[in-house]
Amino acid sequence: LYTSGSTGAPKGVAVPHRGLACYLEWARATYPLRGDSVVHTTLAFDLTITSLLLPLIAGRAAVLAPEHDTLAHLADRVAQEDGPRFFKLTPSHLVALTLLLRGRAPSPKEMTLVVGGEQLHGPTVRAWRELFPRARVYNEYGPTETVVGCSVYEVVAPSDEAEPIGRPIDGARLYVLDERGEPLPAGVPGELHIGG
Repeated sequence: LYTSGSTGAPKGVAVPHRGLACYLEWARATYPLRGDSVVHTTLAFDLTITSLLLPLIAGRAAVLAPEHDTLAHLADRVAQEDGPRFFKLTPSHLVALTLLLRGRAPSPKEMTLVVGGEQLHGPTVRAWRELFPRARVYNEYGPTETVVGCSVYEVVAPSDEAEPIGRPIDGARLYVLDERGEPLPAGVPGELHIGG
């Protein structure tokens, strides 16, 4: 998989099969898969793990978006009542998608939206829920090296700031440590260490 998240420069990451299997099994048990999924990013990008492989192992359809105008295509598909009901994107994509769909009447359609790759802010979730009030929105955190996600938080009541990254998924461990590698108490800033 390819990423630039941990260094700022594009790089390839070798993901072990056991990590992929662990993540997909957890995600299948956690995320409510409704209807089709849509894959709107390149297949080499880590978001594809969730939006392509998860629906396929759950017996759902995955629809590949065209390589050009992917956001416009996704907006058209999402606006349709029978359009995709499960997808994963970055908060920046979600903001752009919301802008493309603004002005529409709220849809009663249920959907599951997994957001990751950047900080998710509450106002972004509120704007999306004005369009899709029945959307379940999950803030998923994890560098590519952890096979996309190592913690998750379902945004039930959006805040006015950044949403939490939540709790570790099954098989993952999160520690906040000081500069000596010692655990810190709750609420004290430190460096996040991921294991599992």
